[in-house]
Amino acid sequence: MAFTLPDLPYAYDALAPHMSAETLEFHHDKHHNAYLTAMSGMIEGTDYAAMGLEDIVKKSHSDNPKLFNQAGQFYNHVHFWKWMSPSGGGRNLPGKLAEQIDADLGSLDEFRDKFIQAGVTQFGSGWAWLAMKDGKLSVMNTPNGENPLVHGATPLLGVDVWEHSYYIDYRNARPKYLETWFDNLVNWDYVAELYEAAS
Repeated sequence: MAFTLPDLPYAYDALAPHMSAETLEFHHDKHHNAYLTAMSGMIEGTDYAAMGLEDIVKKSHSDNPKLFNQAGQFYNHVHFWKWMSPSGGGRNLPGKLAEQIDADLGSLDEFRDKFIQAGVTQFGSGWAWLAMKDGKLSVMNTPNGENPLVHGATPLLGVDVWEHSYYIDYRNARPKYLETWFDNLVNWDYVAELYEAAS
């Protein structure tokens, strides 16, 4: 199965001032493309070549750590662009999702605090997540390119806390980046779409 770099679902400058065109150009065109190129070269001529992306991520996690690093990051970023929107953020979450966040995580405010803290406390590079496992929502963080798939969970929302995601715009102020990202960029419609599929 041949994989391609997905186009951004908006213009490079569409997320400004919260995320700059320069960040998106480097992050999408250079970093995401590099994961794709490395992954494609590693799966060529192997059993992985016939697999879907999620299966590559799950199998390589235990069988091929070098491939997993590239496939995990390629998968994460395929969703990352969709987890942001020029009209994102806000507090109007689709009903069922909002209800389950209240039930499992206390409230939207408590979820926001837990999610941002997960990103702030992730040592080094990695991600913070809202995930669904066994019908319940949880917040988690993972190192490097790891994601909830390899922990038997379904990722519903993820934020990249590798420095390439925020250093141009926020320098070393990761908490400020995470607060701004959550409040202004999250595409709750896409989160709800993934939530409905996982429910």
